[in-house]
Amino acid sequence: MSSDSREKILFAATKVAQAHGYNGLNFRDLAEDVGIRAASIYYHFPSKGDLAAAVAKRYWANAAAALESLLAESADWVSALRRYPETFRGALENENRMCLSGFMAAEYDDLPEPVKKEVQTFADVNVAWLSKVLTAANVVSSEESEGRARAIFAAVGGAQLMARSRSDISLYDAVINSYRVAGLLPA
Repeated sequence: MSSDSREKILFAATKVAQAHGYNGLNFRDLAEDVGIRAASIYYHFPSKGDLAAAVAKRYWANAAAALESLLAESADWVSALRRYPETFRGALENENRMCLSGFMAAEYDDLPEPVKKEVQTFADVNVAWLSKVLTAANVVSSEESEGRARAIFAAVGGAQLMARSRSDISLYDAVINSYRVAGLLPA
């Protein structure tokens, strides 16, 4: 079985997990999406937990790379911070999907330990990036940066959840704007 099949499985599983979470992952349905036999998925992923952990790990790694790209493409630290909500908006733009880790975090009690670890890592990556940018932009002191970073991460995830529940990306934009007006995010 080729690495191409593994990539196709991971891609299909990510889309499913963003729409239906961990409990929505089903080897038979994934195999049909990818065009292989369900038993073939076990070659790469011996269990649903192994598949979900691989999907979540790739998700946070891609998110970390996207955040660094956002920083590199921004004029300054404040601009990067202003653009942070775009990273969550992208999931909504993609067929009203959710942040995979946010979806899986809601299912936390049902997740195998390796999946829980990867979901936590996604939050850690976002909070660390936000904390670094908040401090560098002189928005808050280094002592206050982690608390503010957690608040921003939770708020942006909450805005995404509200917008998804109504299939209304304009609601996401309005909530993010209200965070700017309130001072949680820079205007």
